Amino acid sequence: MARKRKRKSRRRQEGRKILELVPQYHIESGEDKPVTAARNYISSLGIVPPALMVVKRNEHTTDRYFWAEKGLFGAQYVEENHFLFPSLQAIELQQDWDNGKKAVATMVSR
Repeated sequence: MARKRKRKSRRRQEGRKILELVPQYHIESGEDKPVTAARNYISSLGIVPPALMVVKRNEHTTDRYFWAEKGLFGAQYVEENHFLFPSLQAIELQQDWDNGKKAVATMVSR
């Protein structure tokens, strides 16, 4: 029997494309929990939002967090609700329908 494909949310796909444009930092959690390791890394380097933290928990698992003005959020939540974050509202995706539905990202000054 054929397996039904999972429907991909357009809003989440758009959020994922926006997060790809944000600076990313790859770290390992070590003995700390992933969130604690991300917070310690942010405070030690003085990273300014927006930023994406990719924390390697072990050889198989990585956690993704988004560093925003109001704190640290799970990246999946931010992908689905990117319109709630002021730092991501400055990045706007525009569809270029003439060139085969290619997504083009532009910075919008407001």
